[in-house]
Amino acid sequence: MSIKIIGAGLPRTGTNTLKQSLEQLGYNHVYHMKELLVNPEKLHYWKTLDDTGNTDWDALYKGYDGTVDFPGYPWYKEHMKRYPEAKVILTVRDFDAWYKSVDSTVFRAGPQTPAEKIKMIGKLLGSARARKVVKCIKWFKKVFFAERLQGNFGDKAHAKKFWEEHLADVKASVPEDKLLVYDVRDGWAPLCKFLGLEEPAEPLPHLNKKENFKAMLPKLMKGEMV
Repeated sequence: MSIKIIGAGLPRTGTNTLKQSLEQLGYNHVYHMKELLVNPEKLHYWKTLDDTGNTDWDALYKGYDGTVDFPGYPWYKEHMKRYPEAKVILTVRDFDAWYKSVDSTVFRAGPQTPAEKIKMIGKLLGSARARKVVKCIKWFKKVFFAERLQGNFGDKAHAKKFWEEHLADVKASVPEDKLLVYDVRDGWAPLCKFLGLEEPAEPLPHLNKKENFKAMLPKLMKGEMV
């Protein structure tokens, strides 16, 4: 199956809303970080892509025809090379809102207090699946926070520079006719116009807000898609 949609937007820019919206519009399945947490055995495909710039694309994306969010976004150019007919969607939002969202969710993913850490150790000792999921989360933090953000997410000015450079890089690298810069708050109209599809009657599904992130993560760790 060939990937038709490549998401180049950073995590916490409405990527889960975009995933659900694309699937509602008829795209078969759209890959997202949630897919990796539910199927952590696929991590090796992403590590190979990270190490070599290539991977077993057919095995990785079997059953999918779109990809958004991490782990796909850092390698959007490799995706474009592999799937030259695909369209690229760059999800965006207000920087301050994005920074606050990242800080309160994925930056703090995992146990924070001593009690939470002890509880997590117990889970890891008793569950091979939980250990695999934690490896995926650690790899995400390594790639996104340690490497892409150079271990300096806490410096807001540095994070803003990273943000602006990423947006500029995507806009400079993707042909205009294949790129949609998209804020999910704008609803169906720009998305459907870009894809040449009719707008659904129901509102765009706004999902994965920061207030339900903590409730969502344990379910994903159990293998439940949410």
